[in-house]
Amino acid sequence: MTRRRSGIADTGMSLTPMIDIMTTLLAVFMVTTPMMTAGIDVDLPRAGASAMTGNNHAIQISVDAKGNYYLLENQLPCDEVVKRAVAMRGENPNLVVTLSGDKSADYGAVMLMMGKLKDVGFQRVGLRTQIDNKQ
Repeated sequence: MTRRRSGIADTGMSLTPMIDIMTTLLAVFMVTTPMMTAGIDVDLPRAGASAMTGNNHAIQISVDAKGNYYLLENQLPCDEVVKRAVAMRGENPNLVVTLSGDKSADYGAVMLMMGKLKDVGFQRVGLRTQIDNKQ
């Protein structure tokens, strides 16, 4: 005995168009979200005991009051500092850069160094400051 289907149409909802729309929206947001962020990402150092660990995963770059750049204690042109920092990162991929700028240094010189470090792929750049004990 065979049973015939009745003439009732399938009333179930098709999910395919909804999945297509959601995938398109996801792609649009994934492309446009990075464009909405402005500026340079800076991983600022944290205060406390964890910031005082003596590991070798950081290099010091300084900018003096005259706008001269220093890698560790060697005065170098800006591009040479960046080139040597990239070479150091090749040896240690977890390298963090700590940037110290004299308080009377040109803001543009400090930002130029931060921009160049960002351009060559450094994601973790910290700004070094002194703690103000006048509270």
